[in-house]
Amino acid sequence: MILLDNTCISDDVAEKFFVCNLDKCKGACCVEGDMGAPLEDEEHLILDRIYEDIKPYLSPEGIQVIEQRGGYEPDGEGGYVTNTVGGRECVYATWDDKGILKCGIEEAYNDGKVDWKKPISCHLYPIRVTKYEHFHALNYDRWPICSPACGLGEQLNVPIYKFVREALIRAYGEEWYGRLVAEIETPRSS
Repeated sequence: MILLDNTCISDDVAEKFFVCNLDKCKGACCVEGDMGAPLEDEEHLILDRIYEDIKPYLSPEGIQVIEQRGGYEPDGEGGYVTNTVGGRECVYATWDDKGILKCGIEEAYNDGKVDWKKPISCHLYPIRVTKYEHFHALNYDRWPICSPACGLGEQLNVPIYKFVREALIRAYGEEWYGRLVAEIETPRSS
């Protein structure tokens, strides 16, 4: 376990390997699970603000759900999650011509249409953050659908903390990430 400021990082984040392998999983994380993507405190407001700009990147089914029920719903615990199409894929997901689910928000971001990449919970994946009163616990979320990502990460020698570098910096800052890397990569004397 690694302790940095108000974060407790699982050793798996440093020791396990991961690189998304969309050709194998087809973006299953955007469709599997019991509800949509968890949203941080203000992220539902961002989704409202950018909707018209991302709308051209969304599926007709996603648009229909958003316009009928909204882009997010309460999670039952005081927060929000993205809505889904028929209890399946996220309303912001869209299928490409290879049958791979992609994030319409991220596609719009990559095209310079919006200034927000996607919900931080999606960006950080396969790390899941549990927030407690005085600290955040960062854990590796093992899921069978991501087995191809584990294999590719191992093949390419990319540990989780490097795979999600940009997201960790977005969530906790460049200085924090630098200290995390130093903690992981600095040899310890016995």
